[in-house]
Amino acid sequence: MPVSGELYERVANAPAVPQGLPLVILLTGFTDAGNAVSGLIDHLRDVSDPQPVIVFDNDLLLDYRARRPIVVFEQDHLTEFRPSRLELSLAHDTLGQQFLLLAGYEPDFAWNAFSEKILALAEEFGVSGVTWVHSIAMPVPHTRPISTTVSGNRKEITASLSVWRPRTQVPATAGHLLEYRFAEHGDRIVGFVLLVPHYLAETEYPDAVIAAADRVMGSTGIVLALDDLRESREEYLTKVNGQVAGNDELRQMVQTLEHRYDAYMAGRDPEDMDRYDEGGFDERDLPSADELAAELERYLATRPPGDEDKRPRP
Repeated sequence: MPVSGELYERVANAPAVPQGLPLVILLTGFTDAGNAVSGLIDHLRDVSDPQPVIVFDNDLLLDYRARRPIVVFEQDHLTEFRPSRLELSLAHDTLGQQFLLLAGYEPDFAWNAFSEKILALAEEFGVSGVTWVHSIAMPVPHTRPISTTVSGNRKEITASLSVWRPRTQVPATAGHLLEYRFAEHGDRIVGFVLLVPHYLAETEYPDAVIAAADRVMGSTGIVLALDDLRESREEYLTKVNGQVAGNDELRQMVQTLEHRYDAYMAGRDPEDMDRYDEGGFDERDLPSADELAAELERYLATRPPGDEDKRPRP
């Protein structure tokens, strides 16, 4: 067990961590539209054989009343207690390449102490760079690729992938604080915000998980098997498209979102994201920074208190 006041314990007989691995950070809790982060955590735990090196102390970091553990009740007795998990693990991709994975719940408490510990561990292991992902609900159509807003100090990734660059204020997550501290420290850091269709934000959306995996692979060079996710994607989209086709209001909404999305993408100048080609695009067709923040607030307001990590099945 951790020493009193320590945020984590080192796992006995944990594998040795080589120097210079990439660090992937996936924290669930505050925003996880489309189940992107929690879905990718589940997928990586299935396919990348993560071996815990550091286990964080739930009693110090987790608000049990907000995110209660699961117990299994079998007729007349309890058979299992499933605590939440936040671990730093050594994992590997389909090619055998190793990487570090910090995955689990977003801490409710001690953010500053937590970020200090993560930076110290990253320095100890000499990580080559840091990648983290989260997702928010946005008025975009599911019939177009999931877009991304990119932050951090890897300008080449920002230039190629960041579709929407608002100037706004939104509630912070522990991931934001980690990014801020890593950047202050001069470490290579990139954060991806997936813009998930708002009408699918409360479902387990395979495209969101696939997009999260794609961003991680693109920034780290690791290779992940996604066949199972792509199979579930086809089944999921068949159900969604059937519902849209059978509802005039939904169909009109998706068509409107498609028009706005296509107008924006046609008007983007890849050489200058702050400039738009004349005549081909009306910025008024786009959600403003205020609308982005309002959509995020609306998404959060519709979720029951203390239900941060629960997602309905599609």
